[in-house]
Amino acid sequence: MSTALDTQLKNAEAALARFAAEPLGHWIGGRAVAGVGEAFGNRSPVDGRSLGLVVDATAAEVALACEAARDAFAGWRATPGTERRRVLHAIADAIEARAEEIALVECMDTGQAWRFMSKAALRGAENFRFFADRAPDAANGVSLPTDSHLNYTMRQPVGPVAVITPWNTPFMLSTWKIAPALAAGCTVVHKPAEWSPLSARLLAEIMHEAGLPAGVANLVNGFGETTGRTLTEHPALRATAFIGESSTGSLIMSQGAPTLKRVHLELGGKNPVIVFDDADLERALDAVVFMIYSLNGERCTASSRLLVQRSIHDGFVERLAERVRRLKVGHPLDPATEVGPLVHERHLEKVLSYAAIARGEGASVAVGGARATGAGLPPAGCFVQPTLYVGATPSMRIAQEEIFGPVLTVIPFDDEADALRIANGVRYGLAGYLWTGDVGRANRVAQALDVGMVWVNSENVRHLPTPFGGMKSSGIGRDGGDWSFDFYMETKNVALALGMHAIPKLGR
Repeated sequence: MSTALDTQLKNAEAALARFAAEPLGHWIGGRAVAGVGEAFGNRSPVDGRSLGLVVDATAAEVALACEAARDAFAGWRATPGTERRRVLHAIADAIEARAEEIALVECMDTGQAWRFMSKAALRGAENFRFFADRAPDAANGVSLPTDSHLNYTMRQPVGPVAVITPWNTPFMLSTWKIAPALAAGCTVVHKPAEWSPLSARLLAEIMHEAGLPAGVANLVNGFGETTGRTLTEHPALRATAFIGESSTGSLIMSQGAPTLKRVHLELGGKNPVIVFDDADLERALDAVVFMIYSLNGERCTASSRLLVQRSIHDGFVERLAERVRRLKVGHPLDPATEVGPLVHERHLEKVLSYAAIARGEGASVAVGGARATGAGLPPAGCFVQPTLYVGATPSMRIAQEEIFGPVLTVIPFDDEADALRIANGVRYGLAGYLWTGDVGRANRVAQALDVGMVWVNSENVRHLPTPFGGMKSSGIGRDGGDWSFDFYMETKNVALALGMHAIPKLGR
């Protein structure tokens, strides 16, 4: 064991000890609530160790959290934007102060590698700062005058909202949803994924200690079928913001329909990266490897389909396979690790099942396709070999279904039209990546891709003011910049007569 890993493990033990001491309950109305629901185990995907028990919220506890958010809404809505900005910056300060603790907990709870999670908490702080600075102007509108009326618009928070977040990078994605909601003047009930619930409790405590009023942000733990459903159906909440699987997004839409909740759904993807023969192949190769094998491939924006122009296909794939073979699979707290364990044994089984599917459909497993074992890997961990499928056709399941792991499917194409046909031939439409030296082609292809976001000659480099979201089965709505407020706020128009217009006269 390396000295660096040994030190990290000791620090992680200290950060995790509190969660093993007693079952993890909820945070409602500004205080910890132990919970009386059924407790379930939370095991680390790293080595199978117990990280403690988690309590599935009862319907009464979910109702208590929703009512706390409802009761706190009037006060938080009335809080000046400058004060909301101050509180959100204080939260960002507190996140930065505990960034290492958050990262250690997340590495052991999710299996994500330290090299990525060490930055995730800082990205969470950045999310709070970004939306904090927009809070004072969140209600602003526009003036739309006519000859007879002065029309002006204004925005107001939609009300208490549910935020349901996934297990892959839970802390950062929680801040991505909660920060704009709070900046807009909404109150929140947060339900994290049951497979990685620990950092959500850290965030709840941080927000409270930073001065967020009681009831403005609440936390309930539990399963989607129980806690999640009760939350999305509760009439006190006006909206649901969800990140997760497309099938679950459909359920959330139906569950919120009776109470006419608006929904914001950030769902799955089967994102293409298209490499033309005139691209900078060295940079393209770096981006291709990074965008599927970083974060264990467990990211909605992963470029899990590689479309390579046939003229360069064989040479590019040969170099790619060599890079995949050299990826460092290891303990997530080891700074050298590039790919850690998958989040859960059930997810590991799903990802591994695609090797047999690929062979059965006629594709080849060029690299990986099995469980990763060997020196330094805990035998009970959910480790998988980084995998590369070649010889695939667009209709194969490995080219159509979201695998959500360190798994890349390669498909050759002939020309621009063929690339677009393949790229758009899936039910998803989240992101697309393309590599070319032709600026005209770059714009033609980017505009023709049925996706919400395109990166040209780049990996996923996020700029927070830009819109984030997808088309088709990849979701509804956009996050980022002012687009976040479009969801968390209502737009109202006020028409003020100037006193000169003729009013129709009836019944005189």
